[in-house]
Amino acid sequence: MSRELIAHNRPVYDDLHPRVYGTAAGLVGWFVLSAWILFDRQSEVELSLMFVTVLLFVAVLLPWLLSQIWRRYDHRHDPHPRPIPFGEWRRGEFAVWGSTINSTHATIDMLLPLAAVAFGLTAIGIVFLICASLAP
Repeated sequence: MSRELIAHNRPVYDDLHPRVYGTAAGLVGWFVLSAWILFDRQSEVELSLMFVTVLLFVAVLLPWLLSQIWRRYDHRHDPHPRPIPFGEWRRGEFAVWGSTINSTHATIDMLLPLAAVAFGLTAIGIVFLICASLAP
């Protein structure tokens, strides 16, 4: 992560913190787990759930592999002598298309759609199970 000081003495980062990526992967895992737990009806939807699982696995695996390759061959920045703590990264600015936004806002912008889908599917699954148990 590169950083440079601006007028407000707030560092500007051009990479997301690793915790943000970990949280995103955890939300995708939550989505897959809730789909399997709440919607698995033996052979009726097992194939569809398998395709969704593979698709989401590839959607997480490919960017991770690309980031590892990028990190290995990226010589734009000098590596930091120590990892940047999340609290320090959160208080900084995040570079976006030639401008900057607050790092916390960048994190929310990235994680909010994933959280909405994961928690929304869980809520729909719970309602589905309640309705299925009340049906005659």
